[in-house]
Amino acid sequence: MYPTTALSAWQLAVMAVVAVASLAAWLTAVYLAARDPGGHQQAAAGSAPGAAAACTGSRSAAPAGERDPERPPADRAAA
Repeated sequence: MYPTTALSAWQLAVMAVVAVASLAAWLTAVYLAARDPGGHQQAAAGSAPGAAAACTGSRSAAPAGERDPERPPADRAAA
């Protein structure tokens, strides 16, 4: 009446290979998306003036006593 519902060995192997390959691709995509971009050259728009020439990137500290113009004051950020 009904055909057999048991899967053959090659069908189970194909299912396992597809599942493992999908998991590997997903983990690779997550790893590539989450890695730190600090080692790569970044756009100069986010860097301090002269930081690209000194190879410090956009992670350079602001000079003491000066406020970073891109960041709002702390009282406005909380509101």
